[in-house]
Amino acid sequence: MNREQKAEEVKNEANVLFKEKHFSEAIKKYTEAIELNDRVASYYTNRAFCHLKLEAYGYAISDADKALEIDPNFTKANYRRASANMALGNFKEALKDLKIVSKRAPNDKDAKLKLDECAKIVRRVEFEKAIEHNEMRRSVADTLDIDAMAIESSYDGPRIDSETNMVDREFVNGMIQRFKDQKKIHKKYAFMIILAVRKMMLEAPSLIDVKVPSDGKLTICGDVHGQFYDFINIFDINGYPSEKHTYLFNGDFVDRGSFSVEVILTLFAYKWLYPNNLYLARGNHETDNMNKVYGFEGEVKAKFSEMMFKLFSETFNALPLSHVVENKIFVTHGGLFSRDNVTLDEIRKIDRIGQGQPGAEGLMCELLWSDPQPEMGRGKSKRGVGIQFGPDVTRNFLETNNLDMIIRSHEVKEEGYVIEHDGKCVTVFSAPNYCDTVGNKGALINITPDLKLDYVTFSAVPHPSVKPMQYASQFSGLLGM
Repeated sequence: MNREQKAEEVKNEANVLFKEKHFSEAIKKYTEAIELNDRVASYYTNRAFCHLKLEAYGYAISDADKALEIDPNFTKANYRRASANMALGNFKEALKDLKIVSKRAPNDKDAKLKLDECAKIVRRVEFEKAIEHNEMRRSVADTLDIDAMAIESSYDGPRIDSETNMVDREFVNGMIQRFKDQKKIHKKYAFMIILAVRKMMLEAPSLIDVKVPSDGKLTICGDVHGQFYDFINIFDINGYPSEKHTYLFNGDFVDRGSFSVEVILTLFAYKWLYPNNLYLARGNHETDNMNKVYGFEGEVKAKFSEMMFKLFSETFNALPLSHVVENKIFVTHGGLFSRDNVTLDEIRKIDRIGQGQPGAEGLMCELLWSDPQPEMGRGKSKRGVGIQFGPDVTRNFLETNNLDMIIRSHEVKEEGYVIEHDGKCVTVFSAPNYCDTVGNKGALINITPDLKLDYVTFSAVPHPSVKPMQYASQFSGLLGM
């Protein structure tokens, strides 16, 4: 058997692994096939599809580029590259490839639909930029007249006390039950909750110091991604927020799952109820580009209004970027930086509100997007945004800032968490059976006043038959969902 024949055999083994959803193992096999014969474009596009499934969009783009070097007319490579760029919010780049795909396959209705949707987003983004450029943008918060919003007599849900204009435990409990029953709260109360949290966040620094309750515990949770029923199960198995039980949710509250509105309103309501016992960090999915693609924008518009999405967007811009627990544990959504010796004071002073969206480089971007790697030093991001950082980078950051360890999220893990970098870097991910397909466990970390860490894992619970990304269905095929 020659090398080309052996490569085909290995490629077929990879295809089987892909069908069985063993994407990491399939990547290894496609890589083996490429090492045997690196002149077959489809090996690269197949591997790119695996990278898309694992959200390694930077690697998917590199593979598509290589496939097009080998065969400039290989349309599937353009489609894969468009998928990865769409996933990253690089809509203009995606549009270029979708135009090529549609031109080569004019009768492909699915390709035409994706092209039209992408073009629509590009036009809208350009229009919004033009408006911002030509006029002083007025905050949505300043345009809302909450008092003028009447509560209809037919509304049978929980009510915020009209005298205190504050949420209480009874309201939050009633709201959670209403969400479980797949009902909404009144838009007036939703706006009140978002406005209250927005005000708190605008007054907060970009890095917040957190204390563990002296007679209780702190729980750190990773991504929950709109999986409301799994999110509430965290409280059911681990306890609800209170003065003695502080929670820190480490970004990516929304998108992917189709109950993101319910998740974020519950988190915001608890933040309003217990401002010193519920902490929220921005994730890479608390951003406009991600929300346009992965469902949150569509969900808010479907359940409430475009104005409410704009208010959420403003509030996400004000979310803190990192937390430090008892001066020893650094907590952020993504990870570390493209340079050494970054100080906590630098992070604290990041002008996140002035910057708004995190952009494609800089400290804010890297905090939201970076990932650890086992190798020393820094590597190119598999995602196409941020960097990958090794154990030595972690060590430098901890020593520079007199810290003990880093807790971050951002990556699905089979057991819900992974401990890396000589025990100094922990990833925690709290969305079990991610997107109803991955089969992973979720995890959380309980921290006692003496800074002992207890890892708790849990499985997914049943939820109503609403599929992930229900409100972004026009993109589900493009993103490999």
